[in-house]
This record gives sequence, structure tokens and C-alpha cells, in this order.
Amino acid sequence: MSDQSSAEDKTEDATDKKVSDSMEQGNTPHSREASVFMSLAASLIVVSLVLKENIGPLIDTMSQVFASPSRFPLNTPADLIALVTVLGVAAATFLLPMMSMMIASSVVAAFVQGMPQVSFARIKPKFSKLSPAAGLKRMLSRQGLIDFLKNVAKFTIVCIVAYMVLHGDFEKLVQSIFVDPSKMGATVMDMIVRLLSGTCVAYGLITGADLVWTKIKWRKDLRMTKQEIKDEMKSSEGDPIYKAKRRSIALDRHRRRMMGSVPKATMVIANPTHYAIAIRYVREEGGAPMVLAKGQDLIALKIREIAEAHGIPVIEDKALARSMYDHVEVSKMIPAEFYKAVAQLIHFLQARAPRSSRSS
Repeated sequence: MSDQSSAEDKTEDATDKKVSDSMEQGNTPHSREASVFMSLAASLIVVSLVLKENIGPLIDTMSQVFASPSRFPLNTPADLIALVTVLGVAAATFLLPMMSMMIASSVVAAFVQGMPQVSFARIKPKFSKLSPAAGLKRMLSRQGLIDFLKNVAKFTIVCIVAYMVLHGDFEKLVQSIFVDPSKMGATVMDMIVRLLSGTCVAYGLITGADLVWTKIKWRKDLRMTKQEIKDEMKSSEGDPIYKAKRRSIALDRHRRRMMGSVPKATMVIANPTHYAIAIRYVREEGGAPMVLAKGQDLIALKIREIAEAHGIPVIEDKALARSMYDHVEVSKMIPAEFYKAVAQLIHFLQARAPRSSRSS
């Protein structure tokens, strides 16, 4: 029941990290039917283009052995080795192209489905697989039943195709033995080509369906619960509680530094309690007016309080304060669109200041 409820809880698609980790461990969507289909297709190509030409020398060699047994005496072990060598070379010459193509096609099928990953986890010994009880449990599981039905369906389809293709050819094969045994090879090769052709067509359809099923099942097996996604986010990005705490500490430090800069301001533009921007402008320092601090509501009141405590003028301009708050940044010069308005305020303050302070 626990496994079933766990599977039901996995309602969320796998994250990119989960997919990446799974592929690094060698768990990729791989269809075994694709490798079989590629091997069948390679066999068909080899049989059609190569083996039809190579079967002649093989039949000639076998005919010589059986037609003239005196040429191959078996009196000593050396005679047996010589006979096996002759037959082995002929058979290898006949079968080697097909075997090479089948191996190459299997490799190609693996690459077509996805770049192979080197994973030592897949080849790591697991003693649980040696347990007869565990093996029986896998065989009787839902996935084991599905695999069994798939194999039965594939075997049935291949048998039906073979019967449809070769029906009526066995009598022709038997007749070729009595008429001209040398032609039996060509007859057999024609039957094999037609059998492989029909099997390739049927297995191609099976492979297409299996590729889709394998991809869907792989994605389904990688599904995660909502809690697993939360845990992954915590491990990769950090606990949200600690992140919020760190942000709070950083913001508090920023505010303290900002408030410490307010006494250096030339003036504070306010609205009158909601917004406040502390600006510093000294001609000798050069450049445009600098924003030392800005705040809203309680922070704005604190900026005004510090400014008034240090004798810094507070100018109430609702429209300007509201507009500047959205566009200026602390520790940076004001944007060009505020030059004229701020320059007028600075000129107003300088004109209002006592002559002695202006001269100083």
C-alpha cells in the first residue's frame, strides 16, 4: 500500500536536475526493440547485397567435403584440425560481414536514442539481484507481467509474418534438393531475404510503438512528489527561511549605511511623510547631485528626523518626491530629467542661506 500511495503522490513532472542526475546515473530512455530492429535491418542489407554472392564459395567448400571425403581423411588429430579449419574459414567468410553489420547497427541504435553515458553505477554489483525471492518478485510484478505480454505479442507477430511469407516455400525447397542441390543455396537465400523483409516491416512498427512507450514510461517513472520538489529546491537554492533571514540582515545593514549618510546631505526632498530622498550637492566635488538615501513611510520619517536633527533643509514637494523615488538609486547620481528641478531647489537654498555661510 505504501508503494502504491507513493506512486499516486508523484504527480509532478521531473525537474531538469532530476532528469540530468538520472541520465548521469545511466538511467536513460532506451528501447531494446530499436537495437533488435537495427540488427534485423543490417542483416537484411548484408544478406541482400553480400551473402548472396558469398554463399557460392561456402556451398562449393561443403560440396567438396561431402562429395570427396577421401580428400579429407580423419586418421589423425591433424586431419581433423585441417578439416575444421577449411570449414571454419568458409563459414567465417560467409558470416563475418553479417556479424559486423549487426554489431555496428546495435551501436548506431544506441547513439540514435541518445548519447551514451558512462555510468559505473549501472555496472556496480547488486547482490539483491542474486536473490531468487527478489527475482521472483520482479517476474510477478506489474512491470514483469507487461514485459511478458509484450514478448508474447512480439513472438506471435513474428510467427504470423514468417508463416505468411514462407507459406508454400518449403515444398519448393525440398524439390530443389532432388533437382539440383547446388541451387538450394540460392533458394534458401531468397527465402531468408523475404523473411527478413517481412520481419523488418513488422518489427519496425513494434519498435516505433515501443520507443513512444519507453519515453512515456521513463518520464512517468521520474515523476516527483511536491515534497521532493521542495526538498530539491532547498538543497540547490538553500532553505527559504534562511534565505529570507539573510536578505533581512543584508537589507538592515544597507539601511544603517544609508541612514549614516543622511547627515552629509545638502537637502531632503519629501512628500511630506510618505517619501523622502536625501541629496548631496557640493560644487567643488563635481558631477551631478548624489542620492545618499531614500525611503518610504517609516524610513522616510526616519530620514526627515535625522535631517532635522542635523539642520539639513527638508523641502516638501509631493510630485517631485514621488517621481524621484521611483527613478533614483542610492549612491548614484540623479537622472538627467531631474537636473532642472533639483538645480532650482539648490539655487533656492543658496539664495536663502546667510551671506557668511555662502562665502564659506
